Amino acid sequence: MTEHRQAEPGPGRRIGVDVGQVRVGVALSDPAPMLATPLETLPRDAEGGSDVKKLAALVAEHEVVEVVIGMPKTLGGRHGSSAEIAQGYGDALAELIAPVPVRFHDERLTTVTASRKLSKRGVKGKKQRAVVDQAAAVEILQAFLDGRGQKTREELP
Repeated sequence: MTEHRQAEPGPGRRIGVDVGQVRVGVALSDPAPMLATPLETLPRDAEGGSDVKKLAALVAEHEVVEVVIGMPKTLGGRHGSSAEIAQGYGDALAELIAPVPVRFHDERLTTVTASRKLSKRGVKGKKQRAVVDQAAAVEILQAFLDGRGQKTREELP
């Protein structure tokens, strides 16, 4: 797996991405960065790449310092075809937004978690399908931000 690693960029907005076969969910953090919120759902364009170009435009528009893409692993921790799709998506995006780093974060069960949370809030059916990818992107980005904060605290003397 290619990880587009660079040094920790410090404060600034992050974008979280949930790459699906039909849609791409996008979430955005605050500048601190502490909180992830839904931003947009893009139609997936595996052939033409218009979704990757639109995402690159969002990175520039929001002055994003880092992109976090959900890496779908199996429950056993292995990479399957969905992980290969996410990896390819990250590679294509990294070319367009360099030097902004693209990182991958384990996204096991994020769509399931997002669907459950939306259902509890009364969002169901077509309305849920329209926003579940954004909600999954929020789950991915928030988990990354929370983990980043834990690592920072652990590194303190």
